[in-house]
This record gives sequence, structure tokens and C-alpha cells, in this order.
Amino acid sequence: MQTILVTGGAGFIGSAVVRHLVGKGKRVVNLDLLTYAGNRANLKAIENAPNYRFVQGDIADVPLVLGLLRDERVEGVMHLAAESHVDRSIDGPGAFVETNVVGTFRLLSAALEYWRGLEGPEKAVFRFHHISTDEVFGDLPFDRGIFTEDTPYAPSSPYSASKAASDHFVRAWHETYGLPVVLSNCSNNYGPYHFPEKLIPLVILNALEGRPLPVYGKGENVRDWLYVDDHARALELVLTRGAVGESYNVGGRNERTNLQVVETICDVLDARVHLADGRRRRELITFVADRPGHDRRYAIDATKIERDLGWKAEESFDTGLARTADWYLDNRWWWEPIRSGSYAGQRLGKTG
Repeated sequence: MQTILVTGGAGFIGSAVVRHLVGKGKRVVNLDLLTYAGNRANLKAIENAPNYRFVQGDIADVPLVLGLLRDERVEGVMHLAAESHVDRSIDGPGAFVETNVVGTFRLLSAALEYWRGLEGPEKAVFRFHHISTDEVFGDLPFDRGIFTEDTPYAPSSPYSASKAASDHFVRAWHETYGLPVVLSNCSNNYGPYHFPEKLIPLVILNALEGRPLPVYGKGENVRDWLYVDDHARALELVLTRGAVGESYNVGGRNERTNLQVVETICDVLDARVHLADGRRRRELITFVADRPGHDRRYAIDATKIERDLGWKAEESFDTGLARTADWYLDNRWWWEPIRSGSYAGQRLGKTG
């Protein structure tokens, strides 16, 4: 498989996937609408590579997608384009339905028409890879349980409901029409180029600037953390070696409470750069009202992808977080325009 269409390739996870694939010599066509979290600066390192093409456009534009598939003779689709922030889904769920559900339906329609027109080896090799989230499974008790590929869906937020719906549409296009699909559901990602509305980049930047560090509720909610470059490697394996019709859970086996995450960030940054007033950054932690429907705990069982595809996360949470903090310290050119422009760190998703 040499030519891959990546949707949402200017986003956080998508850009990591694009950089990974281009670096391995694959031809990558990146289709991204460049909404608020899409940023071509994420791809500065490979923007002039001969095996990379950027196209600004909408996954819901069936003629555009079908034209790209045919013109580029695409062998695989990696569908990452999505509205992804739970807090924003609370404030405005409609955009999540339009992009994650309707957009996925239209992308599937284009992929199916394209695949039906292929013959021989080209038809045999084609895959549609849908990238989803562990949030479709709902939440777990604090003290037991883990998400497997067979865990029933029980989404809690408008975001996770929209992703659950898109997962079901992808499976339906396989079962009903025969489209060769693979799916993956991942735990919380972190790493470079992460738009600073999410916990880790928001806390890093607030902590660098000596601003309050908001923690929802008591900070007891637990997430399993996955370094984004580890995820990118996993996604390539699912696309190229995953069994048609199967889904794969991708997780880092790094469970932490939100408070533990924030405290670790404080300690990592204190070891690198001191605040001007001499305070320790843990003093900046501020507990705020919890968000509506906040899932207690997520935990991924990655046994299947480790066993069947030979993948394993390379970064521990401590090594990955250190790399992430260093990246934000070294790359103010990337995040300062965001903080002074499209998103300054304000709270979202307070309605309930």
C-alpha cells in the first residue's frame, strides 16, 4: 500500500500520522477543511516533500473526495477528520453530528463508489480505516474493569455519541455493502502539536505563564494516556495488516488521575524553568466545577493489537510527558499565535 488518503491530517493525531507515513516513503494526500484545530504549521517539516499533497476541503464533499480517490489511485483511506473536544460538544452538539456522523456517511459513500470501480489487485488491497475513541464505551468504575474490543457501546457525551454513530455506520458499510474496513479505538493522546484546549497542553501553557491550572471536580477522573507517535505507528499497522472487519483498541497502559497528570506537569516544568515569583507550580492548581456527564475512568486493553499486529507503546507516561513539555518549551512559534488568537485557554462546556 503506497498511496494513502488521510482525512483531518492537519489536526493533532492526523498530522502525526501524516508525518509518520511521509517519513516512511508513502505518498500521502491530506484532506483537511482547516477548522479551528486544523493547522498547516503542524506539517511544516514535510510540507515540501515530493510524496505529500495537501488539499483543503470537506469530507462531506462527495465529488471532491471521489475525484481525489480516482486521480491519486488511493489504496487506503485513514479517516481522522472529526470534531473531538467533549467540552465543545456540550456547547454545540450540532457540529459534531454534521462532521462526525453525516461527514463520515458521505465519505463512506465516496469510498464505496470508488472501491466498486476497482478491479483485481487494486480492489483487493484497498482498505478504509476509521479512527475512533475509547469514549464510545462510556465509563468504568474507578477500581475495576477495562475496555476490550467487545465492550458494549454506552456513550455519555454528544462527542462520544457522534463517534459511536460513525463507528456503526462504518461497520454497516462493511456488512451491507462489503466495503473492506478496519477500525481502531484509542485512549487519550498527548504530545507535540496538541491544540491547547485539551488537558495536557492547556496545563503546560498555563503553567509556563503562571496562570491558574483548572482541574475538574476533585481531579479523580482517570484516563489512559497514549503518546501520539506511538498511536501513529499503531494506525499504520491497523491499516496495512489489520484483518478486514476487525477493530483494534490502542492504549498506552498509562492510567493516571487528572490530578496526577497536572501535578506531574507542574513538577516537570519546575525542574526546567522557574516561575518569576518563585512559587511552585502545584500552588497554581485550582479545582473548578465538574463538567456535565464527566466519565469516571477509561482504560484500554491493547492485548489484541499487541498480539496480532506486534505493536507496543514505546513511551511511558513519564518519558512521553517529558518529551511533550520540552517540545512546548522549544516551539513557542507554534503555540503563541494560537494563545493570542483563536484560543486563549477559556473554559468551555459549562452548560448542563
